[in-house]
Amino acid sequence: MSGTDNEQARKVAEGLTYSSGFGNEHSSEAVPGALPHGRNSPQRAPLGLYAEQLSGSAFTEPRRNNRRSWLYRISPSAAHPPFTRIDNGALRGAPFAGPEQVPDPNRLRWDPMPEPAAGTDFLAGLWTLGGNGDAAQRVGMAIHLYAANASMTDRVFSDSDGELLIVPESGGLLLRTEFGLLRAEPGEVALIPRGVRFRVELLDASARGYVCENYGQPFVLPDLGPIGANGLANPRDFRAPVAAYEEREAPTEVVNKFCGNLWAATYDHSPLDVVAWHGNHVPYVYDLHRFNVIGSISYDHPDPSIFTVLTSPSDTPGLAGVDFVVFAPRWLVGEDTFRPPYFHRNVMSEYMGLIEGAYDAKKAGKGGFVPGGGSLHNMMSAHGPDRTTFDRASAAELLPQKIDNGLAFMFETRWPVITTPQAIEADHLQSGYDDVWQGLERHFRSS
Repeated sequence: MSGTDNEQARKVAEGLTYSSGFGNEHSSEAVPGALPHGRNSPQRAPLGLYAEQLSGSAFTEPRRNNRRSWLYRISPSAAHPPFTRIDNGALRGAPFAGPEQVPDPNRLRWDPMPEPAAGTDFLAGLWTLGGNGDAAQRVGMAIHLYAANASMTDRVFSDSDGELLIVPESGGLLLRTEFGLLRAEPGEVALIPRGVRFRVELLDASARGYVCENYGQPFVLPDLGPIGANGLANPRDFRAPVAAYEEREAPTEVVNKFCGNLWAATYDHSPLDVVAWHGNHVPYVYDLHRFNVIGSISYDHPDPSIFTVLTSPSDTPGLAGVDFVVFAPRWLVGEDTFRPPYFHRNVMSEYMGLIEGAYDAKKAGKGGFVPGGGSLHNMMSAHGPDRTTFDRASAAELLPQKIDNGLAFMFETRWPVITTPQAIEADHLQSGYDDVWQGLERHFRSS
């Protein structure tokens, strides 16, 4: 991708406006009069547009769970030729279990993704680390990484299997969706709902990051309980796009991920042709630096659930299909407290990534936990601070301490993450990860 293309995309991204609020009933029109009033599907939609409903939930789900949007578009989505199978590349889908894919109880850590071949766009650069559940049954999740050095041109992508939470680590993204445009820079996340078509353009020469594909219930903000009415991720900090459409009659490849495989059809027009829309099944972008961290002001390190940004509920209250957790800048003030994350074994499985800086419980630098890398601790695998961190924290003077040199996150899921063969065989899988816990001395004294 040329520098001129990057500059043009960045110029577009810098001029964007948004509608705010998570879960709101948003409405937007790019042309005055395009949005009908008083009804969703009039006999003749305004301006000669086609009315179409996009449902992200069953019609009969409770109102609080119902996700749908009405789109008013230049051409109906139904006007396209048949889809045919195309190569999946390095993208995989659930179920993951098989003769060569079994759950692994070992602790695993990867270096950042290697540089992709020239001309690799976001879709071609998706690489599946693992996941669980079954995409066809709409349960579970998958963990992908991406590395790209080219914008998507003349093609768009949609995921019928689940919603996509995109976590940029390096390089900004311009997301052109059916609902309008979003800009997502490192330190922000973008949420693309199930079935929404979009194209990714790069704002820099290259881009790299993480993707959580959520097959289950759509992400929601967690309940706050005793925290009260405010805190964690504030709804008004989520930004939805305003309507922006492409009126372009030219061959466009539309790629759909369906039950784990990629299918494609060539349309004679751009499907990003929505002139107006209203509803709550919409994309968002959120700045993780705005997360309102809640923590202990007396003693002990709180459980990491206190850092939950978004959660996908399951049929068991409090047990998420997947949580998205962020370790944002915060103050540590606990008295008589081991302040880094404690040693633990968890019924949930944890994949952790690093967006910037360092994480306070893991070694940084070469061979350690670095931005773009990731670690996987499957259920009940013992983990916690390495020896250096333990020794330092055990002897530290407990003055108020600001943690502001890093931004880490976690995808936490109720089921084991089954790693793909390509993840286990990858050159960037670190060897000897277990060694970080070697040398933890015995300090026990019976009297």
